[in-house]
Amino acid sequence: MMAMAMGMSAATGVRGRVIRQLSPNHTTFIQSGSSITSIFCPINLPRRNYGVRGFSTFISTPHQRSPFKASTPLLTPSLGKYADPARYLAPHRSNNITPHIASLVGRDLHLRRAHPIGIIRTKIQEYFSALSQSTGTDYKIFDAEDPIVNSQQCFDDLLIPPDHPGRAPNDTYYVTDSTLLRTHTSAHQSQHLRSGIDAFLCSGDVYRRDEIDATHYPAFHQMEGVKLMDQNLMEKANGISEEEWLKSPECQMVVSDLKSTLEGLMDHLFGPTTQKRWNEDFFPFTQPSFELEIYHNDEWMEVLGCGIIHEQVLEISNRSDRRGWAFGLGLERLAMILFKIPDIRLFWTEDERFHSQFEEGKIIEFQPYSKFPPVFKDIAFWTCKGDNEDDGKDFVENDFFDLIRSVAGDLVEKIELIDSFTHPKTGRSSRCYRISYRSMDRSLTNEEIDALQFKLRDECPSLGCELR
Repeated sequence: MMAMAMGMSAATGVRGRVIRQLSPNHTTFIQSGSSITSIFCPINLPRRNYGVRGFSTFISTPHQRSPFKASTPLLTPSLGKYADPARYLAPHRSNNITPHIASLVGRDLHLRRAHPIGIIRTKIQEYFSALSQSTGTDYKIFDAEDPIVNSQQCFDDLLIPPDHPGRAPNDTYYVTDSTLLRTHTSAHQSQHLRSGIDAFLCSGDVYRRDEIDATHYPAFHQMEGVKLMDQNLMEKANGISEEEWLKSPECQMVVSDLKSTLEGLMDHLFGPTTQKRWNEDFFPFTQPSFELEIYHNDEWMEVLGCGIIHEQVLEISNRSDRRGWAFGLGLERLAMILFKIPDIRLFWTEDERFHSQFEEGKIIEFQPYSKFPPVFKDIAFWTCKGDNEDDGKDFVENDFFDLIRSVAGDLVEKIELIDSFTHPKTGRSSRCYRISYRSMDRSLTNEEIDALQFKLRDECPSLGCELR
């Protein structure tokens, strides 16, 4: 861990421990006595070789007024035990976590009882608690697991091959070569199975580098459910081949139990008249695998993926004598449907106009409190040089998205690729993106967005791009 210094920042007036000094104008702090998100004085952005590219919280300096002062009262973020930015910004060559992402870890939205994410989590847990009483299967609850896991837990134990794109730094936030922010709650499946637990629910925040629009955010929440069947019911399946197992009555029994359990969950959340349909799917860690869709608001929507736990996964988890099922679902997806929340960024706001609308245990339709106009800005650049020149490093779109979030935080609503071409003579590739900036609590001005756009343009060369 890097050395830490105690002191007061002259630029920000925030007392705390300096955990990362990126430039004279760019410092991350932990406030004395508690954890706090990273702080950025927007004068100059750090270059990419620092491993981070900016922050999402902007504080005024003595000489420059921040354009991001909120016009409505904000709640103080509720921080959990894993809210420690220094832990995720380790100075390691493989670390690709930005301070914006580090500031999200430990917010524990799923544990807030009056937050839409927390309400959905609670309702699902209530359903399985009732099942425990009727079926005798006791589901143990895990909702405060460490978000840092190792590659073995997140990938190898789930039969995700080394060349799978989900393992690449382009898609995943790494702390070191072998540790990362979990990309799914399934990363805890093997550890709980090894500990001898036969049925459990595991919920928490997960992280993936992704596109930017109203339904995608680099941090979101999942719930994993696992159940191992009664050994007596599976006795006839002992010692049979994989092919025989998939055709066996015992396998069909597990599939039937899985589907009836999850159909009951949909009835619990959406009502008993909800139409449902099953589709075959593929996941490396389940066989067979399925996705469940419901008919809602005149369209079919996928709500979860599931399947019968792969025999090799059970063997890796030292449970080769058992059979069972697993499912995973996104809490934001369900909350956006049930509460009619149009933009995933709203889950992370501390605006009391959002939070005051919800009550513990109740599904209440979200009422938009404002709709401010967007500001559109385009940016175009060459992503590589010609065939006869040194190409340098490849352009990674998720790097560009992370850069934009680091510069503008949650003011970025959407990014669209509106034009791309390859020059026929030079072989150079060009991309043009349209960035939609929109605040959820006030109107933005062209002047302040121009300032962000200039910062973004200054940083683009760090990705190997040449502005057009």
